[in-house]
Amino acid sequence: MRVALLTAFVIAALSGCNEPSTLATDTPPAGRGPDPVATTLVADDGEAAKVFEQRIAPIFKSPDPSSCARCHLATVDIKQYILPSAKDTFLALRDQGLIDLDKPENSKILALINRGADDPKAAGLISAKRQKSEYEAFAAWIKACAADPALRNAAKPEKAPTLATKPVEVVRHARKDRMLESFEANVWSMRFRCMNCHTEGTPQNDKLVKEHGARVAWFKKGGPEATMDFLIASKLIDIDTPEKSLLLTKPLNEVKHGGGVKIVVGDQGYKAFRAWIEDVAAIKTGKYAKPADLPPNGTGPKQFGTEAWFKLEKTPDAWGDKLLQADVYAWDAKANSWERDPIATSDRIVFGKGKLWQHTVTLLAVPGSDRAKAWAKGKPSLPAGKYLVKVYVDSTGKVKKDWKVPLGAEEYVGQVEFQGRWLEGYGSMTVVDASKVKK
Repeated sequence: MRVALLTAFVIAALSGCNEPSTLATDTPPAGRGPDPVATTLVADDGEAAKVFEQRIAPIFKSPDPSSCARCHLATVDIKQYILPSAKDTFLALRDQGLIDLDKPENSKILALINRGADDPKAAGLISAKRQKSEYEAFAAWIKACAADPALRNAAKPEKAPTLATKPVEVVRHARKDRMLESFEANVWSMRFRCMNCHTEGTPQNDKLVKEHGARVAWFKKGGPEATMDFLIASKLIDIDTPEKSLLLTKPLNEVKHGGGVKIVVGDQGYKAFRAWIEDVAAIKTGKYAKPADLPPNGTGPKQFGTEAWFKLEKTPDAWGDKLLQADVYAWDAKANSWERDPIATSDRIVFGKGKLWQHTVTLLAVPGSDRAKAWAKGKPSLPAGKYLVKVYVDSTGKVKKDWKVPLGAEEYVGQVEFQGRWLEGYGSMTVVDASKVKK
């Protein structure tokens, strides 16, 4: 007897895995129709076929989020793991080592489906009840397949069936733990540029929320992960035109902003925010098709935001109303020299009329270093002592022309030693006389 089946097998597990399987490819199977859900197929009658029809097909047809949402922002979708026939799907799983025919309960696919099941942070994305239902459905189907001699003994086809998935590297890039690392390095480390206006729970923010709504409180008390989740779900990010995201146009004051201009095109804050927004947009719109499409891995220092203010007063007229970057170096007493790499940095437009430049500093540390570990565990800060600042001024406006370019030797205007106090707060700035900056 033959029965009609919907093409509906899903490897929902791959959405929750830390190491996607080698089934990944960005090429859809040949001959695949535009709407797999509507395809009706004929399969051998048997227990495996019944379980597939009764328990697997409904999971695919459900509009609810699958287990993918636990670990991935996007790029992994259950529809990507559908083949034109149930048999081809079984063969693909079996021949890629995702099904253990001798011990079905030990199948790798089941372990992958169950990843994140005990993570309380994922509870809001997909219920434990739904994940349990998925797991049990796949377990029952795999067990039935393993008990079917025709499936167990099916010869490996000359051309193995493939699944229309993204490459492994692309799937990994979209994992939420990877996205959180990027968010912490880019947006969270720059949070003090926005001060208390957008920090949830502060008196100033409470007032603004009453006037403008909850989206004003986008730096969440729950920390970087809660903040990232809020931003991704909000209208502050424009997925189709990332450069027009309110998260950028508001602090640029291109869209009216109560706080005025907080960043300019090409400064450190703009670079960090836009890089992260562009990445989120590319992931969610499926623009990453192959590893070469991914942004380069960050190789720079780890960044830590602070509320320590740094001020250059008596700035020369030539610097007025131009972007100035200050890189701060610490004194190495053991080596009796300045450290090779800056320990802190900041940039902002010089207030020409007032002949001053001031901003909070972002601390820098080599990833994995003792300094980075200490700052990650506690509150990042600098001790009082001897420091050197190297100053760069964008006199030609090159970062406006290309927001990705860094300031370098051509923009270097000089340096000066100073004693840094590094106390927190606007009223406790470390102040340096800019007229003493010399090459």
